[in-house]
Amino acid sequence: MKVGIYPGSFDPITYGHIDIIKRASKIMDKLIVSVLNNKNKKSLFTIEERVNLIKESVKDIDNVEIDSFEGLTVDYCKKKGATLMIRGLRAVTDFEYELQLAQTNRILYNEIDTIFLLTSLEYAYLSSSAVKEVIEYGGDISKFVPQHVETKLKEKYSK
Repeated sequence: MKVGIYPGSFDPITYGHIDIIKRASKIMDKLIVSVLNNKNKKSLFTIEERVNLIKESVKDIDNVEIDSFEGLTVDYCKKKGATLMIRGLRAVTDFEYELQLAQTNRILYNEIDTIFLLTSLEYAYLSSSAVKEVIEYGGDISKFVPQHVETKLKEKYSK
Protein backbone atom coordinates (compact mmCIF):
# COMPACT_ATOMS: atom_id res chain seq x y z
CA MET A 1 0.00 0.00 0.00
CA LYS A 2 1.42 3.38 -1.04
CA VAL A 3 1.06 5.80 1.87
CA GLY A 4 1.92 9.43 1.28
CA ILE A 5 2.15 12.41 3.59
CA TYR A 6 1.27 15.94 2.51
CA PRO A 7 2.66 18.06 5.37
CA GLY A 8 2.14 21.77 5.86
CA SER A 9 0.88 24.52 8.11
CA PHE A 10 -2.35 25.06 6.11
CA ASP A 11 -3.04 28.36 7.90
CA PRO A 12 -5.55 28.43 6.26
CA ILE A 13 -6.14 25.76 3.65
CA THR A 14 -6.62 27.27 0.17
CA TYR A 15 -7.92 26.04 -3.17
CA GLY A 16 -4.28 25.52 -4.13
CA HIS A 17 -3.81 23.06 -1.25
CA ILE A 18 -7.07 21.33 -2.12
CA ASP A 19 -5.96 20.97 -5.74
CA ILE A 20 -2.73 19.26 -4.61
CA ILE A 21 -4.68 17.00 -2.22
CA LYS A 22 -7.10 15.91 -4.95
CA ARG A 23 -4.31 15.16 -7.39
CA ALA A 24 -2.08 13.41 -4.84
CA SER A 25 -4.98 11.25 -3.63
CA LYS A 26 -5.16 9.76 -7.13
CA ILE A 27 -1.50 8.67 -6.90
CA MET A 28 -1.61 7.22 -3.36
CA ASP A 29 -3.55 4.38 -1.85
CA LYS A 30 -3.72 6.54 1.27
CA LEU A 31 -2.86 10.22 1.61
CA ILE A 32 -2.38 11.73 5.05
CA VAL A 33 -2.67 15.51 5.13
CA SER A 34 -0.62 16.41 8.17
CA VAL A 35 -0.80 19.77 9.89
CA LEU A 36 2.55 20.71 11.39
CA ASN A 37 2.43 22.21 14.85
CA ASN A 38 5.42 24.53 14.53
CA LYS A 39 5.95 26.20 17.90
CA ASN A 40 8.28 28.75 16.30
CA LYS A 41 5.58 30.02 13.96
CA LYS A 42 2.65 32.21 15.00
CA SER A 43 -0.47 30.70 13.43
CA LEU A 44 -3.82 32.40 12.98
CA PHE A 45 -5.75 29.16 13.51
CA THR A 46 -5.12 26.54 16.19
CA ILE A 47 -4.08 23.03 15.17
CA GLU A 48 -7.62 21.79 15.88
CA GLU A 49 -9.18 24.55 13.78
CA ARG A 50 -6.86 23.83 10.85
CA VAL A 51 -7.53 20.09 11.04
CA ASN A 52 -11.29 20.72 11.06
CA LEU A 53 -11.11 23.19 8.14
CA ILE A 54 -9.18 20.64 6.08
CA LYS A 55 -11.55 17.80 7.01
CA GLU A 56 -14.51 19.85 5.81
CA SER A 57 -12.67 20.84 2.63
CA VAL A 58 -11.81 17.28 1.54
CA LYS A 59 -14.61 15.26 3.15
CA ASP A 60 -15.59 13.74 -0.21
CA ILE A 61 -12.17 12.17 -0.89
CA ASP A 62 -12.26 8.65 0.55
CA ASN A 63 -8.56 7.83 0.79
CA VAL A 64 -7.54 11.05 2.56
CA GLU A 65 -6.91 11.19 6.30
CA ILE A 66 -6.26 14.40 8.25
CA ASP A 67 -3.84 14.46 11.18
CA SER A 68 -1.41 16.75 12.99
CA PHE A 69 2.11 16.32 14.32
CA GLU A 70 5.09 17.97 15.97
CA GLY A 71 8.77 17.41 15.33
CA LEU A 72 10.58 16.11 12.28
CA THR A 73 8.40 15.20 9.34
CA VAL A 74 10.55 12.13 8.63
CA ASP A 75 9.89 10.80 12.13
CA TYR A 76 6.18 11.29 11.53
CA CYS A 77 6.49 9.47 8.17
CA LYS A 78 8.13 6.50 9.90
CA LYS A 79 5.38 6.43 12.51
CA LYS A 80 2.68 6.43 9.81
CA GLY A 81 4.44 3.97 7.51
CA ALA A 82 4.70 6.54 4.73
CA THR A 83 7.41 6.31 2.10
CA LEU A 84 6.29 9.24 -0.04
CA MET A 85 6.08 12.91 0.81
CA ILE A 86 4.03 15.24 -1.36
CA ARG A 87 5.07 18.86 -1.86
CA GLY A 88 3.49 21.50 -4.05
CA LEU A 89 5.57 23.87 -6.16
CA ARG A 90 4.33 27.27 -7.30
CA ALA A 91 7.54 28.74 -8.69
CA VAL A 92 11.26 28.21 -9.16
CA THR A 93 11.91 29.83 -5.79
CA ASP A 94 9.77 27.13 -4.13
CA PHE A 95 11.83 24.45 -5.89
CA GLU A 96 15.16 25.59 -4.47
CA TYR A 97 13.85 25.44 -0.91
CA GLU A 98 11.92 22.20 -1.45
CA LEU A 99 14.87 20.47 -3.12
CA GLN A 100 17.09 21.21 -0.12
CA LEU A 101 14.38 19.98 2.24
CA ALA A 102 13.83 16.78 0.22
CA GLN A 103 17.55 16.03 0.16
CA THR A 104 17.83 16.60 3.92
CA ASN A 105 14.81 14.38 4.57
CA ARG A 106 16.32 11.63 2.37
CA ILE A 107 19.54 11.72 4.42
CA LEU A 108 17.58 11.58 7.69
CA TYR A 109 15.37 8.72 6.45
CA ASN A 110 16.51 6.98 3.27
CA GLU A 111 13.11 5.28 2.81
CA ILE A 112 11.35 8.57 2.07
CA ASP A 113 10.99 9.95 -1.43
CA THR A 114 9.51 13.34 -2.25
CA ILE A 115 7.06 13.85 -5.08
CA PHE A 116 6.69 17.41 -6.33
CA LEU A 117 3.37 18.40 -7.86
CA LEU A 118 3.29 21.63 -9.81
CA THR A 119 0.49 23.87 -8.70
CA SER A 120 -2.23 24.23 -11.29
CA LEU A 121 -1.83 27.53 -13.16
CA GLU A 122 -5.06 28.90 -11.75
CA TYR A 123 -3.55 28.72 -8.23
CA ALA A 124 0.11 29.51 -8.95
CA TYR A 125 -0.16 32.93 -7.28
CA LEU A 126 -2.03 31.69 -4.20
CA SER A 127 -0.63 31.37 -0.67
CA SER A 128 -2.12 31.29 2.81
CA SER A 129 -0.20 34.49 3.60
CA ALA A 130 -1.76 36.29 0.64
CA VAL A 131 -5.24 35.14 1.70
CA LYS A 132 -4.72 36.52 5.21
CA GLU A 133 -3.41 39.82 3.88
CA VAL A 134 -6.33 40.27 1.49
CA ILE A 135 -8.96 39.58 4.14
CA GLU A 136 -7.15 41.74 6.70
CA TYR A 137 -7.78 44.70 4.39
CA GLY A 138 -11.37 43.73 3.65
CA GLY A 139 -10.76 42.17 0.25
CA ASP A 140 -12.76 39.39 -1.40
CA ILE A 141 -11.20 35.94 -0.82
CA SER A 142 -14.03 33.85 -2.26
CA LYS A 143 -11.84 32.77 -5.19
CA PHE A 144 -9.05 31.66 -2.84
CA VAL A 145 -10.73 29.48 -0.18
CA PRO A 146 -13.93 27.46 0.32
CA GLN A 147 -16.91 29.24 1.90
CA HIS A 148 -16.49 27.59 5.33
CA VAL A 149 -12.85 28.78 5.45
CA GLU A 150 -13.84 32.29 4.40
CA THR A 151 -16.44 32.36 7.19
CA LYS A 152 -13.86 31.34 9.80
CA LEU A 153 -11.37 33.90 8.50
CA LYS A 154 -13.97 36.66 8.74
CA GLU A 155 -14.69 35.60 12.33
CA LYS A 156 -10.97 35.80 13.18
CA TYR A 157 -10.50 39.22 11.64
CA SER A 158 -13.68 40.72 13.08
CA LYS A 159 -12.34 40.28 16.62
